[in-house]
Amino acid sequence: MDASDFTIGWLSQQTGVNIETVRYYERIGLLPKPPRSDGGRRLYDPAAARRLNFIRRSRELGFSIDEIRALLVLSGGNGRCADVHALTVRHLDEVRAKIADLRKLERTLARTAERCARDASPECPIIEALSAPDARR
Repeated sequence: MDASDFTIGWLSQQTGVNIETVRYYERIGLLPKPPRSDGGRRLYDPAAARRLNFIRRSRELGFSIDEIRALLVLSGGNGRCADVHALTVRHLDEVRAKIADLRKLERTLARTAERCARDASPECPIIEALSAPDARR
């Protein structure tokens, strides 16, 4: 084992990415398959840790696997900052749309909860609202 080769356990600890997730990223091609020791253990170098940190941080920001794949290509010198910006702005637009949808959901749930008398009555307006033919109102 070379001084710059590390195990999957080390990689997991260094990046905060669970071992099964590391293997998954290898299977789908986000993380290159590493060389193996004579005993068959995966051996990683610091570049693998940097790449895995990039992937982890991208996931934390909500980028999809396909978007991360594109970002990795762009980060490898195959793109321009404008390309990264365009991808990021598209993702930001999706996040803002989700936030708007969640705000609508919050208002609907608040209105529905306000209808409840909060007493021992067997009649519950929340259950009735959920049972209505068009429960989206």
